[in-house]
Parts: sequence; C-alpha cells; structure tokens
Amino acid sequence: MADGQTLATLPTWHAGETSIQETVGAADRMAVIGQRVVRDFMPDQHRAFFAEIPFIVLGSVDRQGDVWATLLAGRPGFITSPTATTLDIAARPDPADPASDGTGDGDAIGLLGIALDSRRRNRVNGLVRSTAGGALHFAVDQSFGNCPQYIQLRDMSFVGEPGAPAPAPAEESTKLDPEARGLIAAADTFFVASYADREGRRQVDVSHRGGKAGFVRIAADGTLTIPDFAGNLFFATLGNIFLNSRAGLVFTDFETGDLLQLTGDAEVILDSPEIAAFQGAERLWSFRPRRVIRRRGALPLRWSFRPDGWSPNALMTGDWAEAADRVRAAERATQWRPFRVAEIVDESRTIRSFHLTPDDGAGRLPHRAGQHLPIRVTLPGADAPVIRTYTLSVAPSDPTYRISVKRDGTVSRHLHDRVQVGDIVEARAPGGGFTLDASAARPAVLLAGGVGITPLLAMLRHVVYEGLRTRKIRPTTLVYAARTRAERAFDRELSELAAAAQGAVRIVRVLSDVSDAAAGVDYEAAGRIDMALLTRFLAFADYDFYLCGPSAFTQALYDGLRGYNVADDRIHAEAFGPSGLIRDAGTAAVPPRPPASTETVPVAFLDTGKEARWTPDSGSLLDLAEARGLAPEFSCREGSCGTCRTKLLAGAVTYLREPSAPVAEDEVLICSAVPAEGTDRVQLAL
Repeated sequence: MADGQTLATLPTWHAGETSIQETVGAADRMAVIGQRVVRDFMPDQHRAFFAEIPFIVLGSVDRQGDVWATLLAGRPGFITSPTATTLDIAARPDPADPASDGTGDGDAIGLLGIALDSRRRNRVNGLVRSTAGGALHFAVDQSFGNCPQYIQLRDMSFVGEPGAPAPAPAEESTKLDPEARGLIAAADTFFVASYADREGRRQVDVSHRGGKAGFVRIAADGTLTIPDFAGNLFFATLGNIFLNSRAGLVFTDFETGDLLQLTGDAEVILDSPEIAAFQGAERLWSFRPRRVIRRRGALPLRWSFRPDGWSPNALMTGDWAEAADRVRAAERATQWRPFRVAEIVDESRTIRSFHLTPDDGAGRLPHRAGQHLPIRVTLPGADAPVIRTYTLSVAPSDPTYRISVKRDGTVSRHLHDRVQVGDIVEARAPGGGFTLDASAARPAVLLAGGVGITPLLAMLRHVVYEGLRTRKIRPTTLVYAARTRAERAFDRELSELAAAAQGAVRIVRVLSDVSDAAAGVDYEAAGRIDMALLTRFLAFADYDFYLCGPSAFTQALYDGLRGYNVADDRIHAEAFGPSGLIRDAGTAAVPPRPPASTETVPVAFLDTGKEARWTPDSGSLLDLAEARGLAPEFSCREGSCGTCRTKLLAGAVTYLREPSAPVAEDEVLICSAVPAEGTDRVQLAL
C-alpha cells in the first residue's frame, strides 16, 4: 500500500456483527453509537498510549487463510504514530512465529494495545503499508477504545532484549498435549484474532478475553468452550466468527514468556442450557484447534500477578464446575431435593434467614429475582410433610439460596424454633412470576411492607449486581415500611447495596412507631406508605412499580397508583395474606374467563386411576382431589405460588379468583380452579 493512500469508508458494522447485535435487540442503537466511536483515525490519547506500551498484540492471516495471534515486544517508544492514521512499529514477528506469514506489504492485520498494569486497551485494524527497515508501517482502517472489564492486573519487567533470537525452536502439533492443556486450564487471560472479508478488502481484529482462572473449558477432543460476558455490544470477534469460522488464539505463560499459539475453527453458540448455567455468560463460543505451536521463551517479558489484581468483573462470573452443577440441577427441577442449612442469621426481632446449599451433588437451579422457593418439612408428630413457599431474598448471582422467614404461622415457627445449622430441608425448583428485569431502562420503584421486603431485596441485589457487571445500574428507589426499628430487617445490607450502587439506588425507610428511632438517622419518614408520602419522594415520572406486603397494604397502594393514572401494566405486585390483589386493568384487562359450570362434571385423576364427580358445592379441584383421598402438593391455596400446578389433559377450567402465578394453557392451578361452563369432563395428570 503506497504512502498517502486512503481506504474507502465502509459501513461501521458488517453483517456478522449486526446479526449478533440483533439477537440482543441492540442493532439500531449500535448503528448510531458505531458512527460515533469507531473512527478511521486514532485520537491523540490513543496515539500517546501506543507510544508508552512495551508490547502489542497482533492478529494476522497466513497464506492458507489461517488466523494467528501473537505478541510483539519492544522498549517503550518502539511504537510511534507519525500521523493520526499511521503507526510505525519497530519490530517484526520472529520468522518462527506463524503470525509472520501474514505481515507483509499490503497485508491486513489487527492490533491491540493493552496495559495489564492499568487495564487500558485500544484496538485498531488496518493494512501494512510497508515493511521497510525491518519495521511494520501500518495504516489505520478502524480505531476504537475498549473498556477495562475482565483484565487482571499484572506488573511487567524485561528479562532480555526485544528482538533477540528465541532460546528454543518452535514446537508444532495438531493436538493439545498435557502441558498445553494445563496452561489453558489455568489461564485467566488470552487473546483471539479473527477476520472478515468485506467489500473488496479484509479486516482483521484481535481482542482480549479474561475471566476467572479456568474460564476456558477443554474437552477430551481438544475443543475449547469460552463464555462471552457482557461487553460493549460491538461483537467484532463474534461477528467475524459468525461470517468466517476461522480464528487464532494465543495463551501467554506470564512467568516464563512462553507463547502457545492455536489456529482453528470457531463457532458462536447462541442457544444452550449452559449459557444460563454459567453465571455472567451472555452466550458461548467454541474453538477447535487444527495447528498448535509452542514457542518457549518467545517474549523477553515477565509478569507478576498483583495481590489485588483480579478484575471485579471477572470475580462476578461463574466457572465450569458451577455450570455443570446447575445443568444437573435443571434435570432435577421437578424433584424434591435435600438442602442443608449452611447458616442462620437473625435479621430482626421477627425475621430469621436460612441459607441453604444443595446436599445431593447437584448445584442450585438459577432463579429469577423475586421468585419463591417451595420447601417441604415434616412437623413433629405429623404423618406427612407440609409444603410452604418462601421468597428467596437473594439475587441469582448469590452463592446460596436464602429464605428470610417471619415467625408467623406453624411452619414458620417450626423453622425458627427447631431448625438448626446442618439440618436438611427439602426444596424444589424456584417459581413465581413476580420478577424484575435488571437491564430495563425505566427506573424502578420498590414498595415494601414488613416481610414483603424479601422479594424486593432480591430484586435490589440483582439490580446492583447486574448493573456493576454490565456497567449500567437501573435507577431504583426502595421505600421500605416497618412498624418499629427493631422489627425492620436488613438495615446493614441495604446500606451496603446503596453505597455499591454509587447513586443509582435510593432507599427511603418508613417507621410507623418512631419512639426508639432518630429522624434522619434511623428513618426518612414516619407513618405509613401512602400516596401522600410517595409524592414527597417521587416525581411521578415514568416508573415501573413493584409492590409487596400484606394484602391491604398492596391493594391500597395499587389503587392509589391507578388513581394517579399509573398504567396497570406498570404495577407489579405480590400480596401476602388470604386474598390476592384486585386489579383495575381497564382496556388492558386479562381476557375474560368463562363462568364456572353449574352442572355436575366428571373429573378423572389419570395418574392415580381415580375418578370423582364435581358439583358446584365441591369447591376447587384441589378440594375435590382431597375429598377423593388424594394428597396433591399445594401451599397457598390462593393461586399465587404455583405449587399445585397440574397438567390439564382434557376439558376446560376456569378460576374462582384470578391466579397471580403464571400458568400455561395446558396447566391448571387446582387450588383455585373449577370446571368451566360447557365442559363435559376434566382429566388431570394427578
């Protein structure tokens, strides 16, 4: 490429990148952002950064079309930027480096400048203008910065002179030997090169990947599987792989300077149960090496891991062992499983938390923030266990299940008075539809009354965790009412969450009895949560409201919000107590249910081979089943927990009261369902 020649401007994103952006609903937004942040020149701060670093990561494509990634080292200043569209690199890949074959005049290469001691990084791709004087003279095609996520902090030192011959010849293979597997299995960092041919020219990209040690899984056949965590939504690497499956990886032994370089075939994985199982993964990709090259002592650099070097973002992700446990847990989702009580914490005078860990060799099934956990316990002197559902008060990212139980009721008193650390409690998969999307843009308002704090605390933990992980915290206000300061739970935890959210979370504490509390220290408002109080703390702009507490509390707030013209679908609620929420949905009302049958309807319980005849005096289908001698699982008897969910094999049902638990078309919540008018039979898988 001749000096002064310029490249024609191409659309910012190619088809592979936009395809993956579309899977996350970000294509339109990224079309705008891309025009602003992806440049055909380097800003001055990027140019200065390249001049300071002692190595650069390079990606190239050899004459066979295989992709390679490598590292080039030099004393700071070995990279200069004569103009905003050029770099001169006073180094060339060693002849034994497989990446050298793709760095001739006119070749497309990708570059990544990265400082492991500060987490700064900038990417640039373009063409080699010339190799005169043993240097790489580079012309910019695309230039953009990258965020500091997932980069572990390391301090660097020189142990030799850049450009010196390698101490040992390169070792080549078609498979990963035990030494290579060990390096990859322990890695917390690697670099990946990829490319796309588009509209008359090639664009090569090279990028950084980081996670906890072991975040790359190695299969018996050598296939690597890598989680893709939340990032900038550019999808340069995965977009290239989407179009062209070839990729090149390089793993660095930071203690010896060895480089392990792999080239092979990659695939983007957008649909797999392992995505949900691997904490923090948004998608996966795999890589199967075809050529493996080890160059011992290839770098004159050595790095030492800082004591505080782990990226906070990396530490918020999972690992493959945990993911495998979660996949096994998913296979047991319909079973009662043993959970050991790992810890018991008194949160207030009346609320006690129980931390539960699986005791059957499988992991926890990931839940959604706000869901509840069905548990089964046998009370002293009872012949059969009883089932209750308690809200999980932790986020999906937390290491254990935690139920926070108010001492109110027979089972709750049993948990408080008799269950100890080390005891076994049976639990089934979490359920419930009262959940929150932490990635939504609309601000959230959480309104908690008493022990109704539990699902809202889980939501708040989730908002903060996901916000820190993705660097975008959903603005959230929690208004939490308790009778007295002694009965209010989670004070310290809530304070820590607000501090971690760095201004994105606001907490308003309300006490009805302030006799032992100081205003501004122990509470922000006295009395109860009502519309008058909310208008003091909210501007009543565009919010999503989440309500949880006693039935009267939830109903009053729902009615008040509707009176302020808050749309029904912006009010999400869960009530504790004998009656559910009565909604006024207006034109957005749930499709009307058919009326209940006024005739006798035969009901068959096919799993047990029993029959019964339902009449209008029989009560619910659960009542009928119990009268027939069956013992279906249930908890709330109100249609809110979903424990009694049963397959409907034939016939039609309706509900005495609209259930709040989600239910599919082929399912029925028997605790509140009856045969519908016009149906001549009902058959249940019971």
